[in-house]
Formats: sequence, structure tokens, C-alpha cells
Amino acid sequence: MQDELIMVYNADGGIFSVVSDAVHKLVSPQTYACSLCAVTYGAVSMRSDWRVALEALPQRKVFLHRDEFARTWPGLDIALPAILLRRSDAAPMVLIGRDELNRIGNLDALIALLRQRLEDQPQ
Repeated sequence: MQDELIMVYNADGGIFSVVSDAVHKLVSPQTYACSLCAVTYGAVSMRSDWRVALEALPQRKVFLHRDEFARTWPGLDIALPAILLRRSDAAPMVLIGRDELNRIGNLDALIALLRQRLEDQPQ
């Protein structure tokens, strides 16, 4: 199995949630609960620099909302948002956690941190 890079957003899936999240990001970005969404997405779509950075990485990319993550990994209690790494058939491990994501000021800093964390992983 190919390694997976799993982005887990601190927001629920579904059209109502997506629309209300987009409005929340525009109206009150300082209170928006998903720093991963705030840094990697504009109002409605993924930022092109983030897309390009992810495409350059060899891992398979998986994007999950918190409700989808809970269904996929029941019992795995991880503070969200988070970027996880899953190797083989093992449970995912936190690569970049909620606290770090909440401190990330911009997309360039997130991309640099993600690349560094992946480089630091044993092969």
C-alpha cells in the first residue's frame, strides 16, 4: 500500500456545512474553527499553491471532514484539524497537529513545515 497523506478538516462534510463554512470564513474568519481550511482554501476552492505543493509529493492524498474521519477511523481520537501520515496498513499518525496548524500564519509556512516533517520521517 502506498503511503497516504491525510488532511482532516475541523468541519463536517455535506453541502449545508460547506456553504455555511464558506460564509463563516468570509464574515468572521477570526472565529473560524478550521485553520487548515482557512490557510489552504479560498472562499470555495483549494488554493493553487497548495494544490501544486501536494501534487509534487509522492504520497496518495486523502481529504476528510471530521464526520468522515470519525466514520473511517472510529475510536481514533485526534484533535482537529490535522495532517496525518499513514504508512502501510497502520493507523495514521499525526504529522502536523491542531496546535501547530492554529499557529501557522500562511500557506508558505504550512508547505515548508509539511515538507520538513515528511523529510524527517524514517524511510
